[in-house]
Amino acid sequence: MSQQNIAPSATELEFRRTQWRMLLATMFCYLFYYTGRQNWGFVVPALEEDLGLNKIQLGWIGGVMLAAYGCGQFINGNLGDKFGGRILVSLGAITSVVCVWATSFGHSFWTLLIPWTLNGYAQSLGWAPGSRLISNWWGPHERAKAFGVYMFGAGMSGVLTFALCISILQAGLSWPWLFRLPVLLLFVVGVVYFFIARDHPEELGFASPNPETAPCVRTGPVEETTVQRYMATLGNWRFLVACLAMGFESMARYGLIMWVPVYYLGKDWKSDPSSAWVTLALPVGMALGALVGGQLSDRVFHSNRGKPIILMMSLAAAFSIAIYFVPHHQWTLALGLLFLAGFFVYGPQASFWALCPDLLGPKRAGTGVGVMDASAYGFAAVQGPLFGLVMKEWGDPALFVAIAAACGLCVLTILFVRR
Repeated sequence: MSQQNIAPSATELEFRRTQWRMLLATMFCYLFYYTGRQNWGFVVPALEEDLGLNKIQLGWIGGVMLAAYGCGQFINGNLGDKFGGRILVSLGAITSVVCVWATSFGHSFWTLLIPWTLNGYAQSLGWAPGSRLISNWWGPHERAKAFGVYMFGAGMSGVLTFALCISILQAGLSWPWLFRLPVLLLFVVGVVYFFIARDHPEELGFASPNPETAPCVRTGPVEETTVQRYMATLGNWRFLVACLAMGFESMARYGLIMWVPVYYLGKDWKSDPSSAWVTLALPVGMALGALVGGQLSDRVFHSNRGKPIILMMSLAAAFSIAIYFVPHHQWTLALGLLFLAGFFVYGPQASFWALCPDLLGPKRAGTGVGVMDASAYGFAAVQGPLFGLVMKEWGDPALFVAIAAACGLCVLTILFVRR
């Protein structure tokens, strides 16, 4: 066979470039999404001091926001299947900016809780609809890789948010500016994304990489109704078990995101804001873990999603326990352990998201991702007051034992989902 016969055609090369453009555009937009919600951990010490709120109250505020996010995912994943990700991702970004700014003017439990909860729903317009867009552009054998790149953007969003918050603290600005400044970037990318993204390859004249969705995507006799998508999703027992495992993973992940800044800043955070830089190791580890986790799932374990989840969550539990035994002031060792804990607790998510189209088919990918994320953030919401209570009753280091327990429950649950 000649080289001419095996070389990719011009159409194939153009599709490949466009395919990557859609993925990178979605990843870049989500790169700024966490500026609208992962700043909470940096605000908590100031709210304790300035407003007199305790960790349980602050855990409830953070937890209810995550619950609203999870409920929104349950709804918006299906809307992503129906209307596409382009408009919903942009709408969520812009609405979140408004809600975050409203939160910055809060002065009590309720004036913080209400706008922050509304922000949780606005934020939920991003992930599942964006996941449906990616599933439309990427076929089953590259799906975890694509989700890994998408999650790398989410992980780097945490790095960006942590770095911006630490810089604002070091500049001596008050806590409202931890809300107001970072989120302005989200408004810009939300508008830009609307003009770049396209929901389906067919909109630009390309064939779908998912054979089961051709020749049409949203019309014709194969199109399901909203109720049918939900019934098919909620009737798949393996998928529901995967959602439960994802819930435990999310408890561990958000236990780290929400409480690690609180743990390392402490009550005397104003006297040494530079101590917050140790927390940056956590989102850096998460970002790299997301990128590696997707490649591990597709290339090493050949799309067997359970094996990388078991491996990485077991290691996440081990490193969380290690942090428990490290004295608070040993910054160098804490940096390394936080990086590794973040790397292994976030790495399995690429496999979890790839399970949605794997188990349900790409035409239900948005609904599946939405339902799974609803489970994830329902559990994440519970960890807010639960881990706050653990820290209040048994001391701050007990947080890492609770996180390790959540990792262990994830491992035990995913054993029932073989592929």
